[in-house]
Amino acid sequence: MTRTGVVLVRRRFEPLAGQWSLPGGTLDVGETLEAGVAREIVEETGLIVDVGSIVEVFDRIFRDADGRVRYHYVLVDYVCDARAGRLAAGSDVDDVAVAVPDQLTPFALLPKTLEVIRKVVSSERGRIDAGVS
Repeated sequence: MTRTGVVLVRRRFEPLAGQWSLPGGTLDVGETLEAGVAREIVEETGLIVDVGSIVEVFDRIFRDADGRVRYHYVLVDYVCDARAGRLAAGSDVDDVAVAVPDQLTPFALLPKTLEVIRKVVSSERGRIDAGVS
């Protein structure tokens, strides 16, 4: 998330090839979660971010037509604030966009992705209402 919107990427490769999602990827051996988040975001979007707090931890399991597990990821979503860089699609995504949180329908995001975004937006609105920024 940025202060003006949600950064989304359209995936180039499976799983979710051709679909919009939040930026992210796999960790390198020995890499911390926070370092991996920052690296993946700059690789996919060109943005340098400050990695904040954890929003959600969940499994994303993809099955084939026979019900066998094809992909199984444990996702850890963080709130991040862009502090530098230039928004541009990296080599493993087809496109990148900053979306208005109340206008996400055209991106056809998965329900869990929408839930994570809503959780952050609700939290940010609560901070603003309480006079904290």
